[in-house]
Amino acid sequence: MAVKKETHVKAVPPRIREATFDDYPQIAALEAQYGLHPKLYEEWEHLWLENPVFRNLRAWPIGWVCESEDDGIVGYIGNIPLGYEFDGQPLLAATSRSLVVDSRYRPYAFSLLACFFNQKNVDLFLNTSVNEKVVKLQELFGAQRVPSGRWDRSAFWITNYRGFTASVLEKSGFLGSEALSYPVSAGLFFRDELTGRGLRGPAGKREARFCSEFDERFDMFWERLRRSSPDRLLAVRSRATLQWHFQYALTRKDAWVLTVGGQDGISAYAVFCRQDNPAFRLSRIRLIDFQSLDGSAERLKPILTLALERCQQEGIHMLEAVGFSAEKQLAIEKLASYQRELSSWRYFYKADGPYLASILTRPQAWDATCYDGDCSL
Repeated sequence: MAVKKETHVKAVPPRIREATFDDYPQIAALEAQYGLHPKLYEEWEHLWLENPVFRNLRAWPIGWVCESEDDGIVGYIGNIPLGYEFDGQPLLAATSRSLVVDSRYRPYAFSLLACFFNQKNVDLFLNTSVNEKVVKLQELFGAQRVPSGRWDRSAFWITNYRGFTASVLEKSGFLGSEALSYPVSAGLFFRDELTGRGLRGPAGKREARFCSEFDERFDMFWERLRRSSPDRLLAVRSRATLQWHFQYALTRKDAWVLTVGGQDGISAYAVFCRQDNPAFRLSRIRLIDFQSLDGSAERLKPILTLALERCQQEGIHMLEAVGFSAEKQLAIEKLASYQRELSSWRYFYKADGPYLASILTRPQAWDATCYDGDCSL
């Protein structure tokens, strides 16, 4: 009896190509499928077309896609150019965004990251929203953990005790979490009051003011900041760049800008952004950036006090801070009520060239914040 041999058709491997703006519908659908909350097209396009750095580049890929045999997009990584300075010299940085790959094509995440890290004429590669799934991939490409701050831990304040407690209990899977939230939240409130870490902030909060836009004072501040910090790597914080970075968050009132200063201009400012966790009905605002002309973290106190009061007034559950330089982190943790461990180290970098790579191994060369890279875009 003849036995017919089984034939196996070899699957055609997907191809990698540069992404285009026309790919948006498929990219957004893939992001949504894996819980990445895609931006609306106008806001997604804004990341490049209104980007001051992108506008001055002759050619820049907006990212890469992994395309299956039937032209379906099964993987994507975004590629955003950013301006930096060190020792008065401009640097071109690239940050990746939304690395996502269909589970059937997971090995091709390596190929997409290779496209990102193999770019020419880029001085610095930054990834500031790395999760536990891609830490090893970052290290395979020679990316290192930023040596400044703790990027696997956050400091936070509870600003709506009942809402925060209900969210945590729901996440933990407790039955009757709504009823339990009352006694637990009361206990947390009294704990903070007794330890002096409640909402009553330090004196001097009147020094800080909310600002509705980035006006001409921010250009003056940036010029003074860059002149006073030649030995630190700084992301460009010109008025135009700040406006591009936070435009949609400001329009939605999801970003708060607070300043300290008088007639001579701004002496310090901070930016906070909403970064909620809808899956657990947790409302959250994060401290994204803080800059002070004298390099001191002292002016952070009145800024945080005012932001905490607004969180309480608006019913936001918590205010959180991640990362920052050692001095800023120390100031934050002295004031913060709680800390939590994150699932991975979030901030990785890779410098092109031995001189810059050597400089950036020093913690004092950094002023790392969540303004860097993509985590607040």
